[in-house]
Amino acid sequence: MNTASDPSGADTTPLSARATFRALYGYVRPHRRTVVLGLLCALVGAAGGMLQPLATKALVDRLSSGQTITAIVLSLTALVLLGTVFEALSGYVLERTAESVVLAARRSLIGRLLRLRIAEVDRIPPGDLMSRVTSDTTLLRAVTTRELVSGATGLVTLVGAVVLMAVLDPVLLGVTLGVLALAGGAVALVMPKISEATERSQEAVGAISTELERAFGAYRTVKASGAEERETARVMAAAQRAWQHGVRGAKWQALARSADVFAIELAFLAVLAIGGARVASGAIPVSTLIAFLLYVFYLIEPVSRLVEAASQYQEGAAAISRITRAQQLSTEHRDLRRLTLPAPAGPDTGPASVRFEQVSFRYRPELPDIHREVSFEVPAGGMTALVGPSGAGKSTVFALVERFHEVTGGRVLMDGRDVRDWSLPRLRSSVGYVEQDAPVLAGTLRENLLFAAPDASEQDLHDILVRTRLDTLVARLPDGLDTLVGHRGSKLSGGERQRVAIARALLRRPRLLLLDEATSQLDAVNELAVRDIVAQAARETTVLVVAHRLSTVTGADRIVVMDAGRVRAVGTHAELVERDGLYAELAATQLLTPTP
Repeated sequence: MNTASDPSGADTTPLSARATFRALYGYVRPHRRTVVLGLLCALVGAAGGMLQPLATKALVDRLSSGQTITAIVLSLTALVLLGTVFEALSGYVLERTAESVVLAARRSLIGRLLRLRIAEVDRIPPGDLMSRVTSDTTLLRAVTTRELVSGATGLVTLVGAVVLMAVLDPVLLGVTLGVLALAGGAVALVMPKISEATERSQEAVGAISTELERAFGAYRTVKASGAEERETARVMAAAQRAWQHGVRGAKWQALARSADVFAIELAFLAVLAIGGARVASGAIPVSTLIAFLLYVFYLIEPVSRLVEAASQYQEGAAAISRITRAQQLSTEHRDLRRLTLPAPAGPDTGPASVRFEQVSFRYRPELPDIHREVSFEVPAGGMTALVGPSGAGKSTVFALVERFHEVTGGRVLMDGRDVRDWSLPRLRSSVGYVEQDAPVLAGTLRENLLFAAPDASEQDLHDILVRTRLDTLVARLPDGLDTLVGHRGSKLSGGERQRVAIARALLRRPRLLLLDEATSQLDAVNELAVRDIVAQAARETTVLVVAHRLSTVTGADRIVVMDAGRVRAVGTHAELVERDGLYAELAATQLLTPTP
């Protein structure tokens, strides 16, 4: 099967018609009873309209014969009321069901997207993934219920009307069907164009979200760089593409709708001309011609329903294709290996040990190795530091321990067992992780601190605030711990965000604490405080630190020097200054040793 992708890395391979229908049925199946109820109501309503031309014929015949028409008028009124009531009931049932379908699709998609492997999220922009949850699922509303029932109703009523028209006059029926067949062929050619334009439009909508997420993610940088106009142009370019594809889709939809209306009007003229001649020749009475003309007009609704249903199906198929591709993205749970193995023995308490054995890693097969046969050991307890120039692969160590990525060679062991043999919840519950950019989520300060340990007590929370010197911050905030910190913690300083991230990790009471550049945004006073916090933590748990500031790790129990994806030396600060040239150079540059 041919595959394709857009520049963002998102797969754009179209689903086959069979796969699309199977996915569509999967959404409808849990609601099939209510869909059938809506269909029955719609058919009853349509039946009321279908009988009106026959009642009109009877009315004309009675007028011609001088008979009373009261019963016929009452019957017509009852048919109109009956059709209206059941159409309204059908509409409500189907709209309610449609909202349930959208909700179920969003629940399923959200649950999956938040469990994607890191590699998938790195490959596909978040804005595109978000648009699949929002705008793409919205398109399911029509195609899975309303238009499905509308198409079925249109087909049934069209067949019923054709049967009744055949009873009235087969000759006029042949004229009508001949004209409609020509229009149907034209509409069939247009439908794939609608699907293609809709999918391109939805991709462009995802690009809008991606560009906006990019700009808001670095909003201060955008303003400080005077880049508002340039970023506006990028977003507007995506909006322009969405408009172009939307207009293209609207053009084909308008053509399809116009074709069926034109066909009905042409059929009416043909029936009027030929039917008039047949009335003049005495072949049919005038009441039959009137009833037949009413049926021709009646055909506008079922034919329009069929065209609209086909058009909406094409739009829905495009949405289903994008949603299905998102649901096929690999998740951590699906990719777990050796899941049937028993959990590692021993209690989940006490410091953890970590060992890298000949570990190699690359992000994708076509990219170079980040790690090349990396081997080192982190004993249980104490502090181990990873140092080296940028790009040496230090932060990747943390990603492999947490199993954000899988090794491509060798093994990563925790407590002597391959991390791939651990269940992810158990593995990650043992690890506290402070990322390099120390993200803070929108919400209150309390919510951020309890994010990794929602069951922590108030006393635990108070103790960690004191340890990380956040108690003074809380004291001056207007609502204390319940103060909103803003989008990505915008109401906190860089140093405060970093301390919040450290406090969040420590509150989890981890067996292994991973600190990635934990003091990079701190002033000298707070850096010293954090060093004390880390030193205290190292007495209770295993601490693994990535550091560019060697001043924060000179007292580490062991230091692992990495360069170009390899381990070049392991030792204490004093030992490495003597033995390793790269470390000695880094230490001298940061004024930690005399410059030779």
